[in-house]
Amino acid sequence: MSEKLTLGFSPCPNDCFIFDAMIHGKIDTEGLAFDVVMDDVESLNKKAFENKINITKLSYHAYAYLTDEYILLDAGSALGKGCGPLVVESSKFKVQSWDNDTKVAIPGKLTTANFLFSLAYPQCGNKTEMVFSKIEDAVLNGDADVGVIIHENRFTYEQKGLKKIIDLGEFWEEKTKLPIPLGGIVIQRNLPDEIKQKVNRIIRKSVEYAFANPKSSLPFVKQHAQEMSEEVMYKHIDLYVNNYSIDLGTEGKAAINRFFEEAEKLKIVTIKNKSIFLG
Repeated sequence: MSEKLTLGFSPCPNDCFIFDAMIHGKIDTEGLAFDVVMDDVESLNKKAFENKINITKLSYHAYAYLTDEYILLDAGSALGKGCGPLVVESSKFKVQSWDNDTKVAIPGKLTTANFLFSLAYPQCGNKTEMVFSKIEDAVLNGDADVGVIIHENRFTYEQKGLKKIIDLGEFWEEKTKLPIPLGGIVIQRNLPDEIKQKVNRIIRKSVEYAFANPKSSLPFVKQHAQEMSEEVMYKHIDLYVNNYSIDLGTEGKAAINRFFEEAEKLKIVTIKNKSIFLG
């Protein structure tokens, strides 16, 4: 009988692409089965604080608070260059000043997007959290002066009449010369080491299968991509799934370590357990 673990990930194309093979029996899962908990990343971040999901996608910002409960897997992460969150404004209304009066729409307090915005604009604390897909409209309607956009909205904001102010990924890359750590896959620390290693192998195999058979996951991706065009779906996947998703490697780990150092320097968080990577 298979051992069942809960697995949390988002309905975004990159996550569906990564996890399709392992949850649909396209690869050997080494006797493990998975109960999928699908939700947007900020909701998964909040669920992880209850420590109820065995394996879950987390923003790296959220993981900084949860290093005592979870450990980071080598496989499944979203890191990269040229793929960071964007800060946008309406093309009709230019932001005149950057201070606490500037109304900022963010996709969640615990998102990496919010962390990067805080790094770039520490003086702007007037933030409203909302579901990432609502941010463009909030800026267009004047409910926010600027919005921090993520995921597929990087491909649609111009068509909607929004203008980019800054690419927070480029800001990070210029500051650190490292890729931007967006989200990772973590597993509960109290699970046996054998299970942790097994899950890491399975996710790695799932990513490798997806790269070798890129059309195989298309029905699953489409099922959860709402009204996204196929072109945008593949742009999304190409942006967020890469070699770091197979294995973090030395550079990926250096980027995550630097991310946590910056978070501590800004007094955003104190990292409880410095042993953050799966051994």
